[in-house]
Amino acid sequence: MNPRLPIVSGAELSNALQQRGFAVVSQKGSHRKLRDGNGRTVIIPIHREVTPGTLRAIIRQAGLTVEEFVDLL
Repeated sequence: MNPRLPIVSGAELSNALQQRGFAVVSQKGSHRKLRDGNGRTVIIPIHREVTPGTLRAIIRQAGLTVEEFVDLL
């Protein structure tokens, strides 16, 4: 069964990915770029609420499963 996606803000998403080894590379306006040691890059909208489709895409780009992401929160 697929776990339900949580409702998270861009800041919460950024903090969770930083716990997983991503580092903030830059920010332009309301979008923050994070990169990990493997060269994997994700762009995060720093909004009050990240839409489910965007959140799922970012989790996939980060190489995580939804379960792994939820454990980081």
